[in-house]
Amino acid sequence: MSQQNNVNSSSEVQVRREKLANMQSSGRDPFMVNTSDRNTYAKDITDNFESFDGKEVIIAGRIKSKRGKGKVMFMDLWDVTGKIQIFAKFDDLGEEVYSDLKKWDVGDIAEVKGFVFKTQMGETSIHATGIKMLAKSLLPLPEKFHGLKDPDLRYRQRYVDMIMNPEVMETFKKRTRIVSEIRRYLDDAGYFEVETPVLSTIAGGANARPFITHHNTLDLDMYLRIATELYLKRLIVGGMEKVYEIGRLFRNEGMDVKHNPEFTTIELYEAYTDLRGMMDRTEQIVNRCCMAANGTDEIEYQGEKISLKLPFARMTMMDAVKQYAGVDFSSFMGDTEKAKEVAKELNLEVKPTDTWGNILNTAFEEFVEENLVQPTFITEYPIEVSPLTKKLEGNPLLVDRFELFVTRRELANAYTELNDPIDQRARFEHQMMLREAGDDEANEIDEDFLTALNYGMAPTGGMGMGIDRLVMLLTDSASIRDVIIFPTMKPIEK
Repeated sequence: MSQQNNVNSSSEVQVRREKLANMQSSGRDPFMVNTSDRNTYAKDITDNFESFDGKEVIIAGRIKSKRGKGKVMFMDLWDVTGKIQIFAKFDDLGEEVYSDLKKWDVGDIAEVKGFVFKTQMGETSIHATGIKMLAKSLLPLPEKFHGLKDPDLRYRQRYVDMIMNPEVMETFKKRTRIVSEIRRYLDDAGYFEVETPVLSTIAGGANARPFITHHNTLDLDMYLRIATELYLKRLIVGGMEKVYEIGRLFRNEGMDVKHNPEFTTIELYEAYTDLRGMMDRTEQIVNRCCMAANGTDEIEYQGEKISLKLPFARMTMMDAVKQYAGVDFSSFMGDTEKAKEVAKELNLEVKPTDTWGNILNTAFEEFVEENLVQPTFITEYPIEVSPLTKKLEGNPLLVDRFELFVTRRELANAYTELNDPIDQRARFEHQMMLREAGDDEANEIDEDFLTALNYGMAPTGGMGMGIDRLVMLLTDSASIRDVIIFPTMKPIEK
């Protein structure tokens, strides 16, 4: 902001404070008003004019524009549902009220009483017969025609972003509908919604770098959770059979248009089913959420038409790599040396500890993901990248897992869950070997979880989905920061 703009802004703030002081000194302090008699909303009126025509209503919201002169004034008042025009006349309000109204500022919050009508221009409006201020805006809103455009400032001051950009409010309304639809679907299917610890002494359930904190009373370092999986599967052991949790996860990793350090996921687990059952659940959740948010299952995302009609396409990872990279990994199944030769030919970066399965997964990430625009389930992952998944029957190098990809990014991840405690211990030990070799994202051994598995866990299917990415898809949002109300931001240096 220029020095001149700072002066103007400071000057306007002072004028607004003086207006407030004058109101307070005359016994009309808006901040002493505690409630409103509002009985309807803007959208109710604009969508149902015939029902409201000529009727008296009371409405409340923020004034976002004022125009007119003399003894007639028009204002645009916005509430949570949208905009409605206010028509105010000196003759109806009287000299004292109308004189005060002329001094009000854009941004002030008001209650308006009046009757509904249409202007000569055909705009549904409220003819004010009474008006009072409910709160004084002491800071001016961004300039009308340019608005709040700077992305960094929009994310830092989301409250101003929502005031100035109505489509932002719509995005977060859709987010609410999406989360509500997920809950409705799972509750109707007999799932229990539960809450598991955010703080833990072990960062398990995913390959990710955790945030570390310290518990003073216990004098103990603890982790913010990177996944809810291991606790939820304990509940399957305990006999709950169908459980889910919608909650925040925390990963101390990079930030970009797809990643925020704290994000929202849903994880769900169901006993006596497998990967196929989770596919059905996942398709239903995505399709139903799209309908709830948009009223259709055919949408546009960043200029590309996406069909979320059921069923979604399905491919194995090896078939996908064969199609898009031209290499058939099944022809040298488990041959790490051959895989490293292929990796060299494909210019893939590999670590010394990488094996056949790691290289297959790297080839997939490099050559396939960018082609998965329409919803596609990728199945049969290598065991190396799936330490909590049951082996594929007939092929111990692969596991019964899928990831759902839409618009070139992963949306959901699901397993036929590993319930063999001996196999699980061996996989944890392999993860610890990787951790000791320098992989700080590898899993630790969770002895209590292994104890739970030793009591016996029924065959189980499990699925995790990023709520933020789902909302991005269903609201045509380019960045994860557009769908997180208050995304993580670096503090402004003073």
